[in-house]
Formats: sequence, C-alpha cells, structure tokens
Amino acid sequence: MSTNAAIGGVPEKINVLWFLPTHGDSRYLGTQEGGRSVDLPYLQQVARAADSLGYYGVLLPTGRSCEDSWIVASSLITSTERLKFLVAVRPGLQSPTFAARMTATLDRLSGGRLLINVVTGGDPKENEGDGLFFDHATRYEITDEFLSIYSRLLKGDTVNHEGKHFHIADGQILYPPHQAGGPPLYFGGSSEAGIQVAAKRIDKYLTWGEPPELVKEKISRVREAAAREGREVSFGIRFHVIARETTEEAWAAANRLISRLDDATIAQAQSVFSRLDSVGQSRMSALHGGRRDKLEVSPNLWAGVGLVRGGAGTALVGDPATIAERIDEYRRAGCDSFILSGYPHLEEAYSFGELVLPLLPTAHPTRAAGGQNNMGPFGETIANSYRPAQASS
Repeated sequence: MSTNAAIGGVPEKINVLWFLPTHGDSRYLGTQEGGRSVDLPYLQQVARAADSLGYYGVLLPTGRSCEDSWIVASSLITSTERLKFLVAVRPGLQSPTFAARMTATLDRLSGGRLLINVVTGGDPKENEGDGLFFDHATRYEITDEFLSIYSRLLKGDTVNHEGKHFHIADGQILYPPHQAGGPPLYFGGSSEAGIQVAAKRIDKYLTWGEPPELVKEKISRVREAAAREGREVSFGIRFHVIARETTEEAWAAANRLISRLDDATIAQAQSVFSRLDSVGQSRMSALHGGRRDKLEVSPNLWAGVGLVRGGAGTALVGDPATIAERIDEYRRAGCDSFILSGYPHLEEAYSFGELVLPLLPTAHPTRAAGGQNNMGPFGETIANSYRPAQASS
C-alpha cells in the first residue's frame, strides 16, 4: 500500500528515486567512448548525491551485467543517512527462506531503509546461465508461490509448505525485519501472468515509461485485477531523464547521448531484445522499432535510450517546468513513485535534483526545501563579502 494519500486514485504526493548504475555509466550510449569506471568510490558519490539532494531512494539493478545488488546496498548503508535501497529478490534463484533472512538482516542494519524489487527475469539465456530452465508461465508460478512463503516469514510466521515448486518444513527467521511485516514489495510484469501476481502479492506495481494513455490502460487493468483479489495496489513508473535549463539544451543533450551510436550496434541490441520473453520489453521495443527517426513517442518522451538499453528505454526530455508537468501527468494517471536515471548518473542526479525536484509535490523533503549550504544563502560569495542577488521569479 502507498503511504501517499490518494483521492479518486490520484496521489497527492509522490516519491522520487534515483538509480545506481552498477552495470556501467557513460556520456555516450553504445560505445566505450566516454565510459566511466563504476567502482565503490563512484557508487558512493552517486548515493551521497541522491541522499543529500533529497531523493527518496535508489534502485539497484540485478542480473549478470550488474554488480550484486545486495552487496552494493550493504556497502553503502554507512555512506548515506536517509536514502532507501530498492534491492531485488529473485524467485527461483533463491529459496524464500534464505531471501527472507537476507531481507530482515539488511532491513535491520539499515534502520528500515530497504525496499524489495521482485524480479522474475525475462531473458531465457541469462536464466539458463543461472540454472533456471523454466518457461515464462512457470516462472510466474514460482514467483507467486515464493512470495506466499517469503511474505509469511517476514510477518513472523513459522511456515510449513508443500507446493509445486517449494517444500518448506518449519521455515522461520529468528531476527525480524526493522519494518513490521517486512519492506514493501515492488514488482513489474506486463503479461497477464505478471499482473495476476501483482494483484495477489505486491504493494507497488511498476511500469516502464510508456506514453500516458498506455500507462493509464495498464494501471486500470492492474487495479481491476487487485480488486478481484480484495486488495489495492499503488503504482510507480521508471524513466530516464534529461533535464536542462532550456528545452533546446535538453534535446541537444539527448541527441549527443546517441551521437556515437552506429546502426550495427542498434541492430545487434534489437536482435538480443527480440529473443526475450518479456512482454514489457516487447512494449518498449515497439515504441521505436529500432529506428532513429521515431524517437519522440509522446510529447517530451524520447525512446533513444531503448535503441541499445534493455528494460527502461524512454527518457523525459526538456526544461524543468516541462518535465515537472509531464511527471504530473503520470501522477494524475495514478503513479505515486518515480524511479529515474540519466547519463552520466552523478551529473544528471544533480541536474534533475536541482532543476526539477524542487518543483514536484514530493512526500519527502528535498535539499532545496529544507537545507542550506555553509555560506547561508545559496551561491558563491562575491568579492569575499557579498551574497549574490536572488533572481526574481
């Protein structure tokens, strides 16, 4: 359930999260040019920036192309103060009891700063490399059964379960999580099987950044499915962002991001995406069809990232007021959580955090709303004695 009050399905406040690029970071997509080493000091910089700017939390990706999300999150607890960490559990790759124990431990050690992302996995090749040889429908069966056990354990139950995929005898965790009943569960799945799992088990349903009308349609389907289960689900959405002081600067930055990208690299990436059995990935790829001339798929919604990046492939592009209005459009559609990223992630965290975040109706304090630097008013002291004049609104 969402902690943000909603009237008629429209949340009044939103949570804004950033992203830790544990699979790599760059100034240019699809090339090593402008690539940046993502080591612990860099991840600490991004996490500290997100923490100080007032983002609600950070998403840590999962998969063979990424550093392990649990280890990275654990290493960043003491580098941050308020930031929450959205970390993945992997049904089928972990036992529910082992995953519940990991969850309770990290939740306690972080003082309740853990959020859980339930990832079923949509790449058959990667799944097979991890020893998971199940088709799409079976993976969602496993996810449903996993969550039925996992959630009970985090609520303090002793679990005896003999099902199709799991057999648990006197399963329990001795040390409870910091958050009563366990951290909230986030999950994305665009197929009917995914929506049914969300309706039965999930607190926050996530979608990738599709045009508003498609997002509204998906939210309606999930709400109806949850109502049939006697439940309510809240909603989040995943975007990249390119925020600049003017719209012209933002679009120039978007074009620059793919300026080193050649057609062969695009074709190779799209070939890989076509083998996936993820309905969400198919919907992302259909927005642009691998073509450079069809990238603005909705006003200020740019699909250039999806030419070579799997998963979230769209970016909100524009000046601060325009991006804030686009975000509010998705809020009015029912989204109360926005998981954002941008290239490079450190600089874009600041660009968005300073230009756009103060304009949003966040449920959490941001730096502009609640903080000052050590010189009092923001800005560099002029001639050793004077504060800069504030521009009129």
